[in-house]
Amino acid sequence: MGSLFRSEEMALCQLFLQSEAAYACVSELGELGLVQFRDLNPDVNAFQRKFVSEVRRCDEMERKLRYLEKEIKKDGIPMLDTGENPEAPQPREMIDLEATFEKLENELREVNHNAEALKRNFLELTELKHILRKTQVFFDETEQQMGTAVASQMADPNREDEQVTLLGEEGLRAGGQALKLGYSARLLNWGSKILKKSESKFEPEKVGNYYFRFVAGVILRERIPAFERMLWRACRGNVFLRQAEIETPLEDPSTGDQVHKSVFIIFFQGDQLKSRVRKICEGFRATLYPCPEAPSQRREMAMGVMTRIEDLNTVLGQTQDHRHRVLVAAAKNIKNWFIKVVKIKAIYHTLNLFNLDVTQKCLIAECWVPLLDIETIQLALRRGTERSGSSVPPILNRMDTFEDPPTYNRTNKFTSAFQNLVDAYGIASYREINPTPYTIISFPFLFAVMFGDLGHGCLMFLFAGFLVLREKPLAAKKTDNEVWNIFFAGRYIILLMGLFSMYTGFIYNDIFSKSLNLFGSHWHTNYNESTVMNNKDLQINPSLSSDYDQVPYPVGLDPVWQLALNKIVFLNAYKMKISIIIGVLHMLSGVSLSLYNYRYFKDRLSIYCDFIPQVIFLVFLFFYMVLLMFIKWVSYGPQNEFPDSPACAPSILITFINMVLFKDAVALENCNTVYMFSGQGAVQKFLVIVALLCVPIMLLAKPIYIMRQQKEKHVQLVNGHATTENGDAEGAGRVVQQPPPPPAGGHDENEIGELFIHQGIHTIEYVLGSVSHTASYLRLWALSLAHAQLSEVLWSMVMTKGLILNSWIGGVWLWFVFGFWAILTVGILVLMEGLSAFLHTLRLHWVEFQSKFYKGLGYAFAPFSFEVILNTASTAVEE
Repeated sequence: MGSLFRSEEMALCQLFLQSEAAYACVSELGELGLVQFRDLNPDVNAFQRKFVSEVRRCDEMERKLRYLEKEIKKDGIPMLDTGENPEAPQPREMIDLEATFEKLENELREVNHNAEALKRNFLELTELKHILRKTQVFFDETEQQMGTAVASQMADPNREDEQVTLLGEEGLRAGGQALKLGYSARLLNWGSKILKKSESKFEPEKVGNYYFRFVAGVILRERIPAFERMLWRACRGNVFLRQAEIETPLEDPSTGDQVHKSVFIIFFQGDQLKSRVRKICEGFRATLYPCPEAPSQRREMAMGVMTRIEDLNTVLGQTQDHRHRVLVAAAKNIKNWFIKVVKIKAIYHTLNLFNLDVTQKCLIAECWVPLLDIETIQLALRRGTERSGSSVPPILNRMDTFEDPPTYNRTNKFTSAFQNLVDAYGIASYREINPTPYTIISFPFLFAVMFGDLGHGCLMFLFAGFLVLREKPLAAKKTDNEVWNIFFAGRYIILLMGLFSMYTGFIYNDIFSKSLNLFGSHWHTNYNESTVMNNKDLQINPSLSSDYDQVPYPVGLDPVWQLALNKIVFLNAYKMKISIIIGVLHMLSGVSLSLYNYRYFKDRLSIYCDFIPQVIFLVFLFFYMVLLMFIKWVSYGPQNEFPDSPACAPSILITFINMVLFKDAVALENCNTVYMFSGQGAVQKFLVIVALLCVPIMLLAKPIYIMRQQKEKHVQLVNGHATTENGDAEGAGRVVQQPPPPPAGGHDENEIGELFIHQGIHTIEYVLGSVSHTASYLRLWALSLAHAQLSEVLWSMVMTKGLILNSWIGGVWLWFVFGFWAILTVGILVLMEGLSAFLHTLRLHWVEFQSKFYKGLGYAFAPFSFEVILNTASTAVEE
């Protein structure tokens, strides 16, 4: 059989490469992707291998490229992806790449450092500009309030107690200057009670023998409340704070984030308070700036700040332009650089798996290769040798081994999705029959049995058809959305599931819970108009030619069943029997496939001791039940007279139970016959007895036969050693004795015991599984019925509400109802019900079908392939 039905034949080969040609040869093999190398240095630490320095150099280049990529993405510059796949550069080209990356990184880091320093200076100047503006407003307000306060003090001399509280008696003796000091004291009191908004800062102002100072700075807006409370508590209310918000957000030069800040100014008295205020500002990461006391000095400083800000803007623009040019130039080549570095690193990582010969001039490797591709691999090795300029050709020798080779199934874009479904259960053992070709047909068909609806299947088919028709541009748009990636990877599965669902929906005559009347109905009514109008329910007799044409419907179900009140009763019986028939045939096909495995591996013992008893057990019990269903359909019809009327038809389930329990069937009321055909009772007993006899054969035949074979081999081995010397030896009286038999309970007995246990588990699993697996296929009937009922409920409870209004209002209302119905149909019936049917179908294949022949104990073929490595690397970068 081809590789689609069975995995590829693999060969273990030994590869000899000259050291100078090893890099180029491995590069060619990476482009080919058909060689899986084995690690010949499993005990050597990764840091002690020959090419570890080259791998580290590649890691460093990857780090620099990631840094460049981060900076490019930060500026929003598109990275050019031409779709090119450059070859791995030669080892001597690594120096040029390293020099290029080093130059770009240093230049970019220098530009970023200068830009950050310029932005930090710009931020400081901007904050100083806002401080000069806001403090000017504070001082103007202070002069106005001072004049008012002085007048108030002169009019009310009783304020002296308040002044004494803050400044003491010495301040009051300061003559005319005491008024100004008293005003400052009250201003401090107002600041603590009324103006609790922000913070500021003052330089000394002498009043009498006292100095009032202030400090000004900038702080983050969200820290203002805590900052104000700390100042009040630490300074015991002897400070006066004013603050104002900076309207425009400022850019943090370190992170690039926009932050909101506020300007503050704090008035205080004495060096002790000054020290406390500065420590609090440092603790809250507030930035303090010098602020002159004289208005003329403040205006002069503000003009100088504005000039410096304009100069900085010019320099910053030039810096950003230079940085942008560097990043644009790097963005054009960064994709190709990434590919080259990844390939170089993969080559050296693979070379670390090789061994050096004694002369240190030849590299030795061991690898698994597909037998059919050995010539292709040799051509690739020859190209690599020619490219490196070596005169010594590589040598590829096939080796004999007892190891299990890896499993390699060739796939394409159509079969790969189905192969992934099978591999998710377990990788096939080497050369074991591959379930994928059979799954391609059975999987969408079993799904469609549960999801049978012409309308829902059409929606699924159209969606998958769009993915298939647009697969190239959609594949180029790589995304990290897992749901979309799953849908896109399984587009061909969805396409077939939709197509098969349309077929089963046509057979069920079901489209959005309605029917298609393509061929008319074979049922007729002869009731007059008054009878129809006066009776809610009317019966149609299928035995009368006037009511039924006595001819089967051409395709599927008659559309009249969608209107029948006993539709569920009829469809239940029909779909239940269909589910059992499909299930038994599916399991029989799985058991039959095991014969191909036994024949390929020349396991005749398993054919006689496993396959034949299993088939007999399954056919004599469950396939016989399927035959009874067909006999019942054919023998009992509406036109048949007693005793073959439908009322006398025996129940299949009761008949099967009585058959297994060896009970005699009981005739139904007013029916004389209990069997469907003559001699049925004797046939059933014979079938059950033979099926039961197959159980001990499956349980004991194989272990007993193997045990006898081992005993015979042991006897032959003993007889071969039981020899005596020839005539001369006998004359000398020397006899070579027979070696003693192996002790009881040795290794052979352990193996026989394990074989009995394994065969017992396998037999019990198969016998009980035959019953449970047959019942498991009833999920086909259950989910099909549930899907049809949900569709009908959704139509009757939603869509019909849009048909109750007339005139143009009804048309508008119908559009809204249809939209709501469409959303529920896609969300519930297509997506949720489709997912449920998909999972149930997956279980039927993994458990009921594949367990009959598929072991899945192998390991996947993982060739050294640049394509796989690059896809993995791109996925990791996106995440």
